[in-house]
Amino acid sequence: MKIKSSVRNLLLVLGALLCFAAPSFAQIGISVSFGPPALPVYEQPVCPGDGYIWTPGYWAYADDGGYYWVPGTWVEAPEVGYLWTPGYWGWGGSAFLFHAGYWGPTVGFYGGISYGFGYYGNGYEGGRWDNGHFFYNRAVSNVNVENIHNVYNTRVNEVNNRVSYNGGNGGIEARATAEQERAANERHIGPVAAQTQHAEDARNNPELRASANHGRPPIAATQRPGDFKGNGVVAAKEAGAPYKAPEERAENNKAAENNKASEAERNAAASKATHVKDLPPATRAAAPNTGSAARDKKYQQQQTKMYAKQDQERQKLQTQQENDHQRLAKQKATPEKTQQVEQRHQQQTQQLVQRHAQQQQKLAARQAPPQHESESKPRK
Repeated sequence: MKIKSSVRNLLLVLGALLCFAAPSFAQIGISVSFGPPALPVYEQPVCPGDGYIWTPGYWAYADDGGYYWVPGTWVEAPEVGYLWTPGYWGWGGSAFLFHAGYWGPTVGFYGGISYGFGYYGNGYEGGRWDNGHFFYNRAVSNVNVENIHNVYNTRVNEVNNRVSYNGGNGGIEARATAEQERAANERHIGPVAAQTQHAEDARNNPELRASANHGRPPIAATQRPGDFKGNGVVAAKEAGAPYKAPEERAENNKAAENNKASEAERNAAASKATHVKDLPPATRAAAPNTGSAARDKKYQQQQTKMYAKQDQERQKLQTQQENDHQRLAKQKATPEKTQQVEQRHQQQTQQLVQRHAQQQQKLAARQAPPQHESESKPRK
């Protein structure tokens, strides 16, 4: 397993400079060959007071400990009108890179990751600024109305797929919109001092390492930054998905790359095939694992039915083509007639391949959870 990284202190300095100075998507110069664990399931602690904005938890990375959980927490906005754009991990073509979060007047792109509590992949629906005061949406934000009176209640479409990174094998397939790109180019500042210290405390806590908690951190969220022992500490209820050790994940990534190479070879062979009997063995997609047992079962049933029908069509056409060859031999057909039949066979074979590929793609597209799933509970 190969993990690329530079000298940590230099990276932190560069990352900070990028966060505070660059008017574009900031990247911390750490690249990792495998993606972070799934986002854990946890409740949001009560908002401690007016002006605090929720900053969701995320997986960070350290050379000496691997991935570790930075608990979600409430943070005072550095300026009136400013909102938090969470950081996110994104596939860079050869490794996963972390894009740092920032404060600004508009929420920008955060990888399409559904962090929960108002951050469902696009924008922030947990509250809004109005005439210099922050109003909280009680549908997704945990606030005590006896202490905070500037509230409203608007239902939102929640997405809870637990995927913690953008792109790559199994990642969220989302791209920044023009509006989100503009947000990244607006004036913004990086994490405030309380957030930086909060992340450093998380890094130094062995219990928050994924290797120790297996994707279920004992401190999933806090009421205030850096307060890991107070009454506002919330533990994760469960991991977002079965935990896989780095070695296993690296092997899975390698297997996925090999499968892609094999698939390319099969596609190349299929594109040259004249007869069904010349086609490579039919491929079968891996068992679905969307996080919903009911959805996975339904998809697998549809998948089995589709493959059975495709096998029947494939066998039927192969039998038809073999019968054509037998008739040509009996009739002692001319080369011209034989060529015409072979051209028709090639056309039939390619049409079959294309039709089956389209059917598989269409079914796979339905496998993913809907981009907006309405749920009655405002908690993550």
